[in-house]
Amino acid sequence: MNDTIPGFGQFELPEPLLRAIGDVGYETPSPIQFATIPPLLEGRDVLGHAPTGTGKTAAFALPILARIEPRARHVQALVLTPTRELAIQVSEAITRYAHHLSRMHVLPIYGGQDYGHQIRGLARGVQVVVGTPGRIMDHLRRGTLSLAGLDTLVLDEADEMLRMGFIDDVEWILEQTPESRQTALFSATMPAPIRAIAKRHLRNPAEISIKAEERTAANIRQHFWLVSGMHKLDALTRILDVEHFGGIIVFVRTRHATVELAEKLQARGFAAEALHGDMAQKQREHIVDKLRTGRTDLLVATDVVARGLDVERITHVINYDMPHDVEAYVHRIGRTGRAGREGDAILFVAPRERRLLRAIEKATRNDIRPYEIPSIQRVNDRRIRDFKARITTTLQDDDPDRQRSLELLEQLIGDHVHEQGVPIERVAAALAQLSIGDEPLLLSRQQEKSARDRSKREKSARGRSEREKSAHERRERKKTGQEKPRQERSGRKTPMPDSRGRERPMRDHQGRERSERKMAMPDSQEREKPERDSQGRVKPERDRPTGSNQGKQKRRVERHRNDDPETERYRVEVGSEHGVQAANIVGAIANEAGIDPRFIGRIRIDAEHSTVALPVGMPKPILRDLKRAWVCGRRLAMTRIDASPAGTKQPEPEPPKRRKTTKRNRKHRKVGKKKT
Repeated sequence: MNDTIPGFGQFELPEPLLRAIGDVGYETPSPIQFATIPPLLEGRDVLGHAPTGTGKTAAFALPILARIEPRARHVQALVLTPTRELAIQVSEAITRYAHHLSRMHVLPIYGGQDYGHQIRGLARGVQVVVGTPGRIMDHLRRGTLSLAGLDTLVLDEADEMLRMGFIDDVEWILEQTPESRQTALFSATMPAPIRAIAKRHLRNPAEISIKAEERTAANIRQHFWLVSGMHKLDALTRILDVEHFGGIIVFVRTRHATVELAEKLQARGFAAEALHGDMAQKQREHIVDKLRTGRTDLLVATDVVARGLDVERITHVINYDMPHDVEAYVHRIGRTGRAGREGDAILFVAPRERRLLRAIEKATRNDIRPYEIPSIQRVNDRRIRDFKARITTTLQDDDPDRQRSLELLEQLIGDHVHEQGVPIERVAAALAQLSIGDEPLLLSRQQEKSARDRSKREKSARGRSEREKSAHERRERKKTGQEKPRQERSGRKTPMPDSRGRERPMRDHQGRERSERKMAMPDSQEREKPERDSQGRVKPERDRPTGSNQGKQKRRVERHRNDDPETERYRVEVGSEHGVQAANIVGAIANEAGIDPRFIGRIRIDAEHSTVALPVGMPKPILRDLKRAWVCGRRLAMTRIDASPAGTKQPEPEPPKRRKTTKRNRKHRKVGKKKT
């Protein structure tokens, strides 16, 4: 096996891991993998300074899997990530690497997913847990997650956790782990708080710094297409219909996918061939020669077999599946634009893969622009031109066999016209329909609408299945008298409807993920940051300089002002005395409730509590979850400020008090009115 994967063979990884590395298409380790895997295999702590997209997931996942004991059913490795999207990606990657390891289980744990599913997974026994800090804390407090036998802890993208206000939560989790654990901390930047954590919790770490220096050729035009909604195959077909290309390589992740996609493209009339590592070398050479000579235009390939491929007529590279890392992306698109020629690279991006898209942009120092979706008219114009061109090419073919075939067909068509009395144009149209099969020649608005409706139906069916599953679980718990899990959610990723039935957007106008946006708000919604003392600690509000009376009055007015008529104010039971910052509250709400930070209004931080503006009509299950969420070691206990029962004290601070009205001053007012 070491001959097949010479680069990774040097690390003495177990044979099942080497097989998995071959399956995913890795040939040689990336710089971060080369530098990180050996010290982690030795059991040393690691402090890694590496940007996203450099292959660091494999850098820590492979040593974890190499040292794990599959027969033991307790949690042996914990990976903390700042967002649910990254938790899912890392979990899927580790699962791929563990494919050939028996009895190995990986469980993602994050906010927004049903607690019951996570609790059952933990109860069955898992060796690796990947999760977000807030949800990991909840499970630790509930006793459903034990880290007593933890061997390895990984902090992935620690600077993002700092930016989102999770560092205090991370510190708390670190304190719940055995001192003998191995710790790996990875961060794209190394601000002072991250350095401080590393100093406190890492023992003589191996420090590794990797810079992304890969650049792509300036003569390659790079675009991405967000593939949510429209199916990938439909998107690819539309691109092939309108792009003027010589040869195309379509990259997928697995060998099976090459065959499957090539067959689907052939069924749609494209001359496509699969190219993967299971083929004999002679067969591979034959297929590449067909592409080189123009006998085929489309190769559907994996990364491994396409490395070093140099065919002049390749004008387009389409990343049907997102590459594993930046290095793979650079190698892929390097198949076009060679020797000074121009080329085009198109990247299909699922919504949760936007993080890697931005990492690719940063590492390659290129702005990857959205692909301009071809209009139906443009697609149809191209299809008509191609259809006519094929007719002309067939008529002008000088091959004797082709000419004899045409003469025979002319005679048969003439006989049919004479016998049936059908216009010759009608017969020609019938023959054309036979040649193109069931696929219509031209697209229609109705077809596009049907594709969108099909996608919506599938999404609705998934949501309905989740709701039915949750309802069944609730009924079962009711029958057995079990307590309902503390935070039961539907797990949906679609926008949340408010109480008026409107969709609340989950992402911003540029399509960025909620967890990756800067927390800055518009001026009208600027959050007030707690003031700090000389040692960086948050000052209680009563200790801060108050300025003039005008300043006091201004703060009181802002406290009660509603920034947006479409928001309502809520109180949370954590304040400056507990060390909370606006970013902590934003991170908790965004990750636990799935709300885009853009829709979280002004946050007011007082000494013992805070207030936050949220969209009108927050669903009750979400509010129930937020009441139970934890920030800075305290429950939010969120309540709507104007939702207290009659006769109870409102939680929001009282406005400036007026002079108490008595009989005496009421009498004076009446007298004053009479005088005027």
